[in-house]
Amino acid sequence: MATGFKVWLITGSSRGLGKALTQAALNAGDHVIATARNTGDIDFLKMHYPQQVTIAKLDVTDAVNANETVHAAIEKYGRIDVLVNNAGYGYINSIEETSLEDFRAQIETNLFGTIILTKAVLPFMRKNRSGHIVQFSSVGGLIGPIGRGAYATAKWGVEGFSEVLAKEVQPFNVAVTIIEPGGFRTDFAGASYTIAAGLPDYAETVGVTAWFQQQYNGNQPGDPDKAAAAILAIVNTGKPPLRLLLGSDAVAAVAANDEKRLQELEKWKHVSQSTDF
Repeated sequence: MATGFKVWLITGSSRGLGKALTQAALNAGDHVIATARNTGDIDFLKMHYPQQVTIAKLDVTDAVNANETVHAAIEKYGRIDVLVNNAGYGYINSIEETSLEDFRAQIETNLFGTIILTKAVLPFMRKNRSGHIVQFSSVGGLIGPIGRGAYATAKWGVEGFSEVLAKEVQPFNVAVTIIEPGGFRTDFAGASYTIAAGLPDYAETVGVTAWFQQQYNGNQPGDPDKAAAAILAIVNTGKPPLRLLLGSDAVAAVAANDEKRLQELEKWKHVSQSTDF
């Protein structure tokens, strides 16, 4: 089989940045296993890219389904060059009001979905001594955004999981990149976000976040097509970064947060260092 193209497996191909990235990879001449829970939303791709795209129904929280999807891709192509763990959704509510069921749902999709697919491809990438795993985190995986406790819990988990993973698989020539987007003009702030009604006591914190999210939808600064182009570029570079912020808003927010963290470290360093023998 010709090896002049990459084979991608992209979760959440029907919406948002996953949709934009699927299109970009196909337009670049690569082959894509495009996945979604509802494949009716991506069936149109077969009309435009009949030789390049494989449509697969995938629930990322189902390990059996994930392994079957990966094995089918390996059987067809002999390899998966790039795994993109993009599938996920947002949730806004105070921690107090977020039910344990909603916490678990966020963690199952946004964190365990990433773990499940990653573990499914690892044996093949390790044996092939090549591959690139692209993990979608968020600015919310680096800072503590008010009203997004369950979402941030999952995304901080993605960050830690992926950083450990990168160190473990580096000897196998497998790269890991964590994508940390700011606001992009997709439906993520709309149909892909659940906003729960909050207690009046949280009106000035969580309530403001909920109001902002509703106003933000359709007005985000990020361009999904430019994000997809940036991800394509780092996948095709020889030494991809471990982390890639996307969007000027992401860069500004994380820089400000990191500066505060460094200031606090310096202020309390004498206490931190006082605990040694």
